[in-house]
Amino acid sequence: MGITSGIVVYVIAWWLIFFMALPIGVRPPHEAGEAVEAGHEPGAPVKPRIWMKALAATILAGILWLIMFFVLEADIISFRTPKA
Repeated sequence: MGITSGIVVYVIAWWLIFFMALPIGVRPPHEAGEAVEAGHEPGAPVKPRIWMKALAATILAGILWLIMFFVLEADIISFRTPKA
């Protein structure tokens, strides 16, 4: 895996994990027992914890990238055509 493909794989993994983590643990104000302030979206989460989810996505994408790197470099799975 080259540097460019490694970066692309990491970025794609990071965004996928980040978007999967976004809905985890969010509650709108009516479920949290709080009043919606004027001008705010009623469905907006009370505490979205974006930084925690970004950190989790960074760590999980790094682990996933390391696993993928090991599998590709050890030729456990190869996308190259065999040389004749």
